[in-house]
Amino acid sequence: MDKLDKRVIIKLSGEALAGDARNPGEYYDDGVIGKITDEILTLRNRGVGIGLVVGGGNIWRGRSAKPSMDKVAADQIGMMATVMNAVYLADAFQKRGVAAVIMTPVIIGTLTEQFEKKKALAYMKKGTVLIFAAGTGHPFFSTDTIAAIRGAELEADILLFAKNIDGVYTDDPKVNKSAKKLDSITYNEIIRNKLGVIDIAASCICEQQRLPGVIFKLNEPNGIVTAAAGTTEEILKIGTIVSI
Repeated sequence: MDKLDKRVIIKLSGEALAGDARNPGEYYDDGVIGKITDEILTLRNRGVGIGLVVGGGNIWRGRSAKPSMDKVAADQIGMMATVMNAVYLADAFQKRGVAAVIMTPVIIGTLTEQFEKKKALAYMKKGTVLIFAAGTGHPFFSTDTIAAIRGAELEADILLFAKNIDGVYTDDPKVNKSAKKLDSITYNEIIRNKLGVIDIAASCICEQQRLPGVIFKLNEPNGIVTAAAGTTEEILKIGTIVSI
């Protein structure tokens, strides 16, 4: 891949990787992961540089720890959960014959490489799929935040937030059946209205760095490809556009 037509950062929640795998100790749904790899390879073959930021919620959520547990320790476990997910994803890509590299804020043995902008861009140009794990390396930050940071650092064209809901609503649609889906929203509106759909710190970074986004439903057919490269009309069918 000599030329990148576009750079895209995709935030995948850990829960998305689990799919319908809900038995104790069953953290991954290979059908969902197969769909993710297929769609990412479609983008890659179109000359799109791909960076994935993976969460760890299918294994551990820091905010779900016992109240008595130290918050820093709880978040550190969460960071390790994202590394486990990254290794699983990297293996899925490598089985398809596609190089995948895990980059983290700090080196974790021989499993990962330390993030460095020039190296990351060089990997993207070669068609390597980058998987960013271990968050920021610090507690108190969500994986939404590191997705925004990596998107800004790598001068991504767009930041995609793959969710289990098809966009942003006026209220929680599970609770309020009258809630309406929004076609578009600004980061400022997310911050001002304290909407939990994206972490506030991530929203601030995206707004400051003028990084547009799409919040979309992952399990839509061809959802990742549509969110990254579809027309406005196509995107609105599966998600909400987040503007500056």
